[in-house]
Amino acid sequence: MIISNFIDGTFTPPIEGRMMDDTNPANGELIAKIPRASISDVDAAVLAANQALPKWAALTMLQRADWLDKIADALEEIKEEIAQIESLDTGKPISLARSVDATRSISNFRFFAKFARGQEPLTFEMSDATNFVHTSPLGIVGLITPWNLPLYLLTWKVAPALLMGNCIIAKPSEITPLSADLLAKTMQRINLPEGVFNLVHGLGPEVGQAILENPHISGISFTGGTSTGRIVARTAAPLFKKLSLELGGKNATIILDDADLDTVVPGAVRAAFTNSGQVCLCGSRILIHHSKYDEFCKRFVEQVDAMIVGDPSDESTQMGPVISMEHLQKIESYIDLAIEEGGEILSGGSRAMTGQVGPNPAGAFIRPTVIGGLEHLSRTSTEEIFGPVVTLHSFSTDDEAIEMANCTEYGLAGSIWTEDAERGKELAKRVESGIVWVNTWLHRDLRTPFGGVKNSGVGREGGRWSLSFFSEMTNVCVKH
Repeated sequence: MIISNFIDGTFTPPIEGRMMDDTNPANGELIAKIPRASISDVDAAVLAANQALPKWAALTMLQRADWLDKIADALEEIKEEIAQIESLDTGKPISLARSVDATRSISNFRFFAKFARGQEPLTFEMSDATNFVHTSPLGIVGLITPWNLPLYLLTWKVAPALLMGNCIIAKPSEITPLSADLLAKTMQRINLPEGVFNLVHGLGPEVGQAILENPHISGISFTGGTSTGRIVARTAAPLFKKLSLELGGKNATIILDDADLDTVVPGAVRAAFTNSGQVCLCGSRILIHHSKYDEFCKRFVEQVDAMIVGDPSDESTQMGPVISMEHLQKIESYIDLAIEEGGEILSGGSRAMTGQVGPNPAGAFIRPTVIGGLEHLSRTSTEEIFGPVVTLHSFSTDDEAIEMANCTEYGLAGSIWTEDAERGKELAKRVESGIVWVNTWLHRDLRTPFGGVKNSGVGREGGRWSLSFFSEMTNVCVKH
């Protein structure tokens, strides 16, 4: 398969002719050749976007909402193809790609279309004047997205950016380019105006940096690692670009003394190992009240040991490989570090596999790994691993649990499990985090603010927060 950039409504090869390999992490096989684009390709995309902007921005929000529904309808027609491509490119189980990636990619467009139709004009009355808040597009926006939820996270940005009248330069991860290419083909198939959506493939330091530095791009929405986020911020801030950063996490799952383990254990397994632990929201630190610790560990390890790790295309597979052999080596280095720091491997920790369909030895497979016996301030317990590795820690009081939960540089998400919902709600307010769930995990209302504190990001996405980011607001004060 040969992938091209999508610029001005046309699929075009990279101007400098350079290409890169895209491989399947489940077996190491080559699945596509993709562009290694350059600043010249970004410049061409910006030119196309700039030419398309006046007509696109001139549409009403409701007219653009109709376009979002057209995109959603077109994606619905190829929902199974989306799932198959996402599973092939990322290695995630096909069941997960269907239920999460394909489904959410479609619902992102439907949500923002419906949300737009429910918006009321913002007016503020004074005794002698009326204030009208007028929104206009930012203009051209750069959308840079990661490899763990490729189309899911790309559409989460594309939908509100289009809705508010912007034209887009999108750069997906070079590791997982296939679903972004499928989105571009969908845009072409429904005849979205040329130049409104542009897709440029390539490396972060080349294409990503060119997007950050281009003076005609007014806003950057980035989802990815914290270290890369620092580069994005350092580049964009002096240019006064509007900036949204959704970065890493090292999230705590807090299990209180009154928690029902029948509910908690499967919830904690799901929070820890969904998508091989490669979700920024995953609960990779499990904090357990000492009265529940032994029983939780026993039941948790039993369920983890029983997980089926194997071929992503098999319907019974619960966990596939991690994204690459390079990432696998990083994960293994943290498991080695955990042992050096005094940890005990309670489950997993190796590439030895079980499952009805055995994984390919050339794939980036590792067993879901549970580690006990570490200090909560150890490196393994505080640094983001972004893989199927969790650490278990005991606490005695609610105050101690909160102190442990807040001890990292991150503050993206977390969960609290208790039979007393009000107690959980009050404790959640003390967690330094953008999102805290009580008695659930990854239960999303797309109207709510999504984002992190501390080194987990800047800004919020979702509902009116996304609309606000992708627009400029002018207050028009009319004297009576």
